[in-house]
Amino acid sequence: MKTNNSLQKVSCLSLITLLCLSAEVKAQIGSADSLDGRVNTINTAVPFLRIAPDARSAAMGDVGIGLSPDANAVFWNTAKLPFAENNLSLAVTYTPWLRELVNDIYLASLGGYYKVDENQALTLGLRYFSLGSITFTSATGTTIGDFNPQEFVFDAGYARKLAEHFSVGLNLGFVYSNLASGFSVNNIPIKAGKAVKSDISFFYNHPAKFGKTRGYYNIGATIANIGNKITYTESAENKDFQPTNLGLGSEVSFQFDDYNRLSLNLDLNKLLVPTPDSSGEYRNESVVQGIFQSFGDAPGGFGEEAREVMISTGVEYWYKELFSVRTGFFHEDKTKGARQYLTAGLGVKYNVFGLNFSYLIPTSSQKTPLDNTLRFSLIFDFANGDKEPEEAPDESD
Repeated sequence: MKTNNSLQKVSCLSLITLLCLSAEVKAQIGSADSLDGRVNTINTAVPFLRIAPDARSAAMGDVGIGLSPDANAVFWNTAKLPFAENNLSLAVTYTPWLRELVNDIYLASLGGYYKVDENQALTLGLRYFSLGSITFTSATGTTIGDFNPQEFVFDAGYARKLAEHFSVGLNLGFVYSNLASGFSVNNIPIKAGKAVKSDISFFYNHPAKFGKTRGYYNIGATIANIGNKITYTESAENKDFQPTNLGLGSEVSFQFDDYNRLSLNLDLNKLLVPTPDSSGEYRNESVVQGIFQSFGDAPGGFGEEAREVMISTGVEYWYKELFSVRTGFFHEDKTKGARQYLTAGLGVKYNVFGLNFSYLIPTSSQKTPLDNTLRFSLIFDFANGDKEPEEAPDESD
């Protein structure tokens, strides 16, 4: 299949569809990668679930697990929300995607939370991924029809403090992925993929003193996208894992004075799905098997397992809680996808209104589809809590 307007787009979408439909193709890819000894990427369905959906995190190298809570916490770590400063917050983000290849693919997200009291919070999130417009043709060039591939996920979550400085969170979600329903590939009818998912998260927040400088530190952990496999055909064999992910994150924040605050962030992420092997049997594992075996199933042993860890680092500076500057770096091993990029962004906040902007900076002379990616987020914060910020303990403590 191909498109009349964009060869690159069709190549991309054709690959996505074929990977989702054909166990044989995936087995061959896994075998070639393993034999090559250099590249062995992990393939999952609905990879859009792993795209950073908001401009603040995207400006900081895609960190978010230990980052101070905001309206986008549902996408990163719901457990953060009982520690949020505001009782109610909403955020909307628009991300033009793969603009180096095409001009009509985008990701839109809507997130928000409501604090029931100082110990509990409810949250909702929606992510919508549009893959533009495609014209399908037959092998002879006859137009079959036009289609608009699209995917979305809806999440609802609850978070609660279990102790003064520790909280847990749980999300439940529904995933819908419609890449080419109503069409066929190799005489195999394609249908929309559907799945349910859950996220479990943990968060620890504590005030601290660094010499004479007050601040705090956060530690977060999540296991995201736990759910059933997704299929795009009637075949019970052609099922693909969701991008189940283990994430660990931390933030250290320094409040130098009433005007200046600096935060440092680090996130580590690893997919909890099987690593491709030469046999292709990894695709037959159950979701639970895939999660537990993902820590030791790489054909290259521990070294390959370590290379599957993605590293995000970010820095955020605030002036008077009105203006912020952010930067970060994302690193993925060259054998596992080779995504490596710098990020930067700005934020402004006035009363209930906030605006965030991020930009992905190319780090290689070789162009990639992610180059120059932009994100724009609007945030509305309402009903500031009456609770004063907790002070760090004295040095004598």
